[in-house]
Amino acid sequence: MPMVIVGLSVVVLLVLMMKFKLNGFISLLLVSALVAFWAVATGNFSVDGEPAGLAEIPEVIKDGVGGQLGGTAIVVGLGAMIGRVMGDAGAAQRIAGKILNVFGAKGVQWAMIVASMLIGVTMFYEVAFVILVPVAFTLVRATKVNLLWVGLPMSISLSTMHSFLPPHPGPTAVAGLYDASVGLTLAYGLLIAVPAGALMAMLWPRLPFVRRINPEMPQGLLADKEFKESELPSGFMSFFVALLPVILIAGAEVILMSLGEEETTWHHVLKLIGSPEIALLFALIVATIAFGPAHNRTMSQVGRSMSEGARAMAMIILVIGAGGAFKQVLVSAGIADYIAQQASGWDLNPIILAWLIAAVLRIALGSATVAVSTAAGIAAPLVAATGASPELMVLATACGSLAFSHVNDPGFWMFKEYFNLNVGQALAVRTSYTTVLSVLGLLGVLLLSTFLG
Repeated sequence: MPMVIVGLSVVVLLVLMMKFKLNGFISLLLVSALVAFWAVATGNFSVDGEPAGLAEIPEVIKDGVGGQLGGTAIVVGLGAMIGRVMGDAGAAQRIAGKILNVFGAKGVQWAMIVASMLIGVTMFYEVAFVILVPVAFTLVRATKVNLLWVGLPMSISLSTMHSFLPPHPGPTAVAGLYDASVGLTLAYGLLIAVPAGALMAMLWPRLPFVRRINPEMPQGLLADKEFKESELPSGFMSFFVALLPVILIAGAEVILMSLGEEETTWHHVLKLIGSPEIALLFALIVATIAFGPAHNRTMSQVGRSMSEGARAMAMIILVIGAGGAFKQVLVSAGIADYIAQQASGWDLNPIILAWLIAAVLRIALGSATVAVSTAAGIAAPLVAATGASPELMVLATACGSLAFSHVNDPGFWMFKEYFNLNVGQALAVRTSYTTVLSVLGLLGVLLLSTFLG
């Protein structure tokens, strides 16, 4: 019955948005409340393991929104401001021009793949996305190609890096549960992630059903002005500001890995500097100076750029938050516990079992974090019992948590809103690529297992 409710809630959500054209934020909140009412009526609603009633529904919805937006709103908001400040100063146009000079108009997809994979190894999907998307938009405008022609290779590459590899939260947490080597997991994961991600990034934009979708550029996220060469900032400063968050986050992570496990003052300083929120805030300050007074723009003009960038993100942030509410209600309704109980009796190859449990949880709940951690908790005993490689088990579980991103996944809404798609188009593009990428990952893990024993 719980899985039927999940299916019905998704159908109701799609009907509200696709047939009745109801706003995504309102639709998600409404369906979240309906699922919560069902859970209370059937005695399946709980908060922190304790039975809950109608009075707790608003709190669960608020916790879902708050939990999703706690870091996302800051990251998305700061990223949008940096992108707009750079765009209004011509920095995004300068970066796009340099990329075109190196790769040519026909090589923009490879440019996005290389940049996304290098940045995505250490950075969250959302953080890397908001850093790269202004460049993608500028490349689209410069080359006059379909938005998805450039945007999809970026998103697919970032999804691959974020979902497959440590030091991203999901794979890293699972490595601890399986007692796997993070270094070996990263090495094995790169062998799978790089070719699988590059293949998907080049293939998916060329599929007929994707090429038929031609979304317009979202309003407010990019400057409308085409700059003359003399008006553009230097290439060095443009790239420096764009890459500054990457340098801070990745640099802090690398240094932390080289330090001992004992907590010192340096650990705390590096964790502060390397946090996405602080790194982006510092990058915004540098962008304000570099593309404001130092570039003959007043602080009022820079402030206006920030406001316009933030204003364009308002509805995107609300929709992402409502997606978090939907996810939290499904968790509080006991869906994860139900799936875990059912899956505990499945008799399968441990690698396939870990992938399958994570995939089912991802489909039902939308949260890759919940999916990967719950699946690992179920499958962890199989590592010792079967002798399966713990590193490959980490990768299998992480790959499963990537599958079938749809309307209960807050990342789905971010993808949809940034690329100006309707729900049906986003389902066709993102749900399909995440699922195929997940299956490719599983096949890669199974292939590696034949060589590693």
